[in-house]
Amino acid sequence: MTNSISEKESFKHRISKVVFESETSAGRRFDKVLFVAILVSVAVVVLASVESIAKKHEDILSLLEWFFTIAFTLEYLIRVYCAPDRRQYVLSFFGVIDLLAVVPTYLALLFPELHSLIDVRVLRLIRIFRVFKLTAYSSEYTHLAQAFAASKRKILVFLSVVLMVVMVMGTLMYIIEGPEHGYTSIPTGIYWAITTMTTVGFGDIAPQTDLGRFLSSVMMLIGWGTLAVPTGIVTAEISVHNKKRALEQKTCAQCSRTNLKLYDKFCGTCGHEV
Repeated sequence: MTNSISEKESFKHRISKVVFESETSAGRRFDKVLFVAILVSVAVVVLASVESIAKKHEDILSLLEWFFTIAFTLEYLIRVYCAPDRRQYVLSFFGVIDLLAVVPTYLALLFPELHSLIDVRVLRLIRIFRVFKLTAYSSEYTHLAQAFAASKRKILVFLSVVLMVVMVMGTLMYIIEGPEHGYTSIPTGIYWAITTMTTVGFGDIAPQTDLGRFLSSVMMLIGWGTLAVPTGIVTAEISVHNKKRALEQKTCAQCSRTNLKLYDKFCGTCGHEV
């Protein structure tokens, strides 16, 4: 009895290493296959949204849709089974994305009448969220996320300043131009300030007075310089993070792998002691 439990735990551990870890060769192969499957499944969703293609290749697209739905369902169940903390995985961001990737197709199967409702059909497009899972298989995404996390306080301070500027400018424009020129309320003025500061400029409302045009010019100049601030903040954090990574990593003398951590005793590629 004890041996069977031990063997079961060992099997579960082996599957967990393949599914959740990328340090082993089997784990890397699994991630590559899953990466390709996600890309192809997203391509199927995109092609199915084109009416001419959907009508001409309806059977093939439907078959591919069900193939990927079943495949991702099995993947989700395997992840739930071998997750170290099942509740944590199910409630995690990627756990929710995994579930959303398959639920809409089953809803349409259980309730066929939903196919006749355009609004409900949109639920099937939730499968496009599979694309977010691609970020789990690229270290560059992780580094970018870490840079954003490290600079979030600076960005929040920056956004709070921007919010104050657009509120003040929007209120001033409401006072200067007034309802007769399209600025019917302070929120409308704030909307104008946001579109002007971001250099979008839809043109649905525009100042008519000289003072209003002067204020618009100031907003355009502020917006032109403002857009570069968050980019500079994140770029600086990425630079600092890259320097830290360079100091924290070491190289395998056998296969020249360069992204090994200081606490790694063996290379995950060739198994050589480092």
